[in-house]
Amino acid sequence: MIEYSEPCRICGAKTIEVGSKRGAFKRELFYLRHCPVCHFSFVSNLWTDYERIYSKDYYTGKGADPLVDYLFELQQPRQAIRLYEWRGILRVVKSLIDISPVTNWLDFGCGNGGLVRYCLEREKCHITGFEEGWIKEEVANCGIPLLDSGHLDALDATFDVVTAIEVLEHVTDPLQVLKRIRRLLKPGGLFFCTTGNARPFRNRLLSWRYVVPEIHVSFFEPETLAHALVLAGFCPGFVGFLPGFADIIRFKVLKNLGMRRLSIVEQILPWDVLARIVDLRLNITAHPVGWVTNS
Repeated sequence: MIEYSEPCRICGAKTIEVGSKRGAFKRELFYLRHCPVCHFSFVSNLWTDYERIYSKDYYTGKGADPLVDYLFELQQPRQAIRLYEWRGILRVVKSLIDISPVTNWLDFGCGNGGLVRYCLEREKCHITGFEEGWIKEEVANCGIPLLDSGHLDALDATFDVVTAIEVLEHVTDPLQVLKRIRRLLKPGGLFFCTTGNARPFRNRLLSWRYVVPEIHVSFFEPETLAHALVLAGFCPGFVGFLPGFADIIRFKVLKNLGMRRLSIVEQILPWDVLARIVDLRLNITAHPVGWVTNS
């Protein structure tokens, strides 16, 4: 008999335990649950020692995610493969909304602030970041504009664009975060995020490499995210494979291959074709964006 307990953090329905996965950084079992109604999946026994989780070790690839090195990317942005992600995100956003000198853009959970710096160097717009982890001091020391939580709370309805790049999988209460982002946006504003698509892995969630249970605790299918966006006050839009997604996928592939620096070898590959093939399998572009209606 299937035992249901612990309500879904999106829709409130009863959830089912799908199994456990041992953490590679914190060597204990983490239990995953799945909602059969909205198909949200999540880690139930959260590790909440955030100072240890998001310490200097995390941002230098010595923590729960050895595939990242945010400090290297901050210090040597022109050598980092993350350059492809920044370039792709800017292209996606520009295909959805006009960017001008009066555009006010927030990168929510900006990590090392790389996207903020990249856009400031290439676009005439006002963009700033929000980050609460260890690296925020390093980011500020590099002259990248940052807001703290207190400042952010006073900026409701002031942003034209909010991005959250690989953020939602880290948060324990996605609706609370989405509602906060919704309050920050003006009417007509755009919310663009990236996060893993759990749909291809619904029946084999424990084998999905994206499940790093010490830090990745919330997993969305496209319809799940759309439902969460509606509950947070957005109008979801499924935009598909927009210009820029080839670069975003390119970065993800290279990162998962353990690469950190740009390489002549990877630069000769047909990424427009390869990205489409990867997307057919993983449906990375299937997640919706969120619009704030003018009414």
